[in-house]
Amino acid sequence: MKQAVDPRWEPPGSVWIFCPADRPERFAKAAACADAVILDLEDGVGEDAKAAAREAVRGSRLDPARTIIRINPLDSPHIDDDLDMLARSPYRVLMLPKAETGALAAELAGYDIIALIETPVGLRRVDEIAGAANVVAVMWGAEDLVAALGGSSSRHADGTYRDVARQLRATTLLAAKAQGKLAVDGVFLDIADLAGLAEEAEDAVASGFDIKVALHPGQVPVIAAAYRPTPDEVDWARRTLAAARHSHGVFAIGGRMVDAPILGHARRIVARAQAGQNEQD
Repeated sequence: MKQAVDPRWEPPGSVWIFCPADRPERFAKAAACADAVILDLEDGVGEDAKAAAREAVRGSRLDPARTIIRINPLDSPHIDDDLDMLARSPYRVLMLPKAETGALAAELAGYDIIALIETPVGLRRVDEIAGAANVVAVMWGAEDLVAALGGSSSRHADGTYRDVARQLRATTLLAAKAQGKLAVDGVFLDIADLAGLAEEAEDAVASGFDIKVALHPGQVPVIAAAYRPTPDEVDWARRTLAAARHSHGVFAIGGRMVDAPILGHARRIVARAQAGQNEQD
């Protein structure tokens, strides 16, 4: 039986946040507002600030269990310096952008990897990548994919995703779950559109994504609310699971048929409610 995640790393909760690695004054605030912080050495840092960003990461004192380092791609001229710095740091969970190979156990031995699928090659090889032994989670990124395809935008004017971005999102989710890995939903770029973020986060929860990543602290409460079941949902789930203990096979509760998949939904609702309660405690 496949394990949900690599046992070396106990993943934090459902809301992660990016923070540019060249802004160390923001590290503590970002780490405090979300379940995990992703210190970004790649897109969030200009070419002339890469060295300073690495030094900021090496000098930081964040909780390694709740800190992820987004390194530069494997074919980047910065990758050797990134890995040299990390070898002298306590951080062992990496996000690999533009992941395109499943040979990550050899390429990045000793690290747990969140593989970011955002190129045509990565999308075609996503099952292989998700199956790598040290990949613990898979995330998708539409903007780099569309740019690599020669396109101009991942979304229509009304904010909905174009078909290629929808395919990327769905395929990444399926590949992660097929390999027993965590599925991480991509970022919502329009920071001011909290209603749009809420809709996308709610869809992420309903679709089965384990985590959604924020770009700004203001997005964190919206994502957290999406992953927090309502009292009515929790009540239904607990009543359903209680009824299942006295039933055999398919049964009905409140006029709704309950079978094995529905019981699975109920268990996940209770688990999310308990996780939220633990965070409040």
